[in-house]
Amino acid sequence: MSTFGQGTSLATRQIVWLGISFVGYLAVSAIDVSFVRRVSAVLALYGAAFILLIFVLAAHPVMGAHAWFSIGSISFQPADLAKLALIALLAKYLSRRHVEIGDFRHIIVSGAYTGALAALILVEPDMGNTIILGTLWLGMMLVSGISKRHLTFLGILALVVGSVLWFDGLKAYQRARIVSFINPASDIRGTGYNAYQAKIAVGSGELFGKGIGYGTQSKLRFLPEYQTDFIFAAFAEEWGFVGVLLLFAVYALLFVRLAQIARSAATNFDAFFTLGVLILFAAHLAIHVGISLGLLPVTGTTIPFMSSGGSHLVLEFGALGIVTSLARYGRGAARDVSANEYLNVAG
Repeated sequence: MSTFGQGTSLATRQIVWLGISFVGYLAVSAIDVSFVRRVSAVLALYGAAFILLIFVLAAHPVMGAHAWFSIGSISFQPADLAKLALIALLAKYLSRRHVEIGDFRHIIVSGAYTGALAALILVEPDMGNTIILGTLWLGMMLVSGISKRHLTFLGILALVVGSVLWFDGLKAYQRARIVSFINPASDIRGTGYNAYQAKIAVGSGELFGKGIGYGTQSKLRFLPEYQTDFIFAAFAEEWGFVGVLLLFAVYALLFVRLAQIARSAATNFDAFFTLGVLILFAAHLAIHVGISLGLLPVTGTTIPFMSSGGSHLVLEFGALGIVTSLARYGRGAARDVSANEYLNVAG
C-alpha cells in the first residue's frame, strides 16, 4: 500500500498510481525479459524478497503490523514482491521437474520455499497474504499434476498446521475473527462488525445499486477500510447486482486470456509463470469477495486492480508485463530454452 499523504484525494492518488503502474506495464512488455527464466535471476528475486521480509519486521508498525517500509509519504509492502518471487521460483522449479512431480520430495522442497516466505509474513502479522501464498503454492502444484494421494496428505497436513496455529500461532484478534465468522452474532459490535457491515453494503445495492458516490455504508464510514479491504462491498452497494456481474465478466475475460497464453506458451517456464499470475489474481478475487459476502473470515486482502494502494498495483501490472513480454519474445528462443529445461530435469 502506498500513500502520498493524508490530505491528498484517494481518487487522485490512485489515478497517479494507476498511471505509474500502466506505464510500467508498457515498459516491461516492450522489452525482452527472458532473463527471468534463468536460475540466477529467480534466486536473486527470491532472495531479495526474503531479505526485505526480514528487515520489515524491524520497521515501524502500521495498524499493528510490521508489513510496510515507509519512505517519506510513500509506503511499500514487501509481501507483494514475495508473491512475484514465489511465482517465478515455482515456475522455474516445476518447469524442470513437472514430469516427476509424483516424487513427494518435490512437494516438500517447493513447500519449504513457500513456507519460508509465508512464515515471515505471518510473523508481521499478515494472515491475508499468508493465505494468498499458501493458495498460490497449492494452485501451482495442482496444475503441475499432483497426485490425489499426495493431495489428501496435504489436506491432513493443513489441518494439523491449522490446529497448531490456532493454539500457538494466531493472535487473539485473529482467533476472534474466525469465531465471529462461524457465529457472526457473537460479537456484532466488535470482531464481527466489519463482516456484518460488508454484508449490509452488498445486500443494500440490490439490482442496480444506489449510484456512484451514493453508497451510505462507505460514505458514512459504517464500512471500515472501504477503499482497500472492503472495496468490493462498497462497489456492490453503489453498482448493484448488475454492476457486480459486469465486474466478474471483466475478471473472467482476463483469466481466460491468461489461460490461453499459458496454453500456447513457448516454454514450460512461461506456461507455469502465466498460470501462477492467473492463480494469484483468482485467489485475491475469491478471498476478497468471499470475505465481503461473509463466506470467509476477515483477513484483510486486496482485490486486483481495484483496492487503494500502489505496491500491489505495481506488482499486478508488472506481472502482466512479464507475461506479455514472455509471450511476445518467447517464440524465437523456445527450442533452446525447452531443451535446457529437459536436460536439467535431474538437476
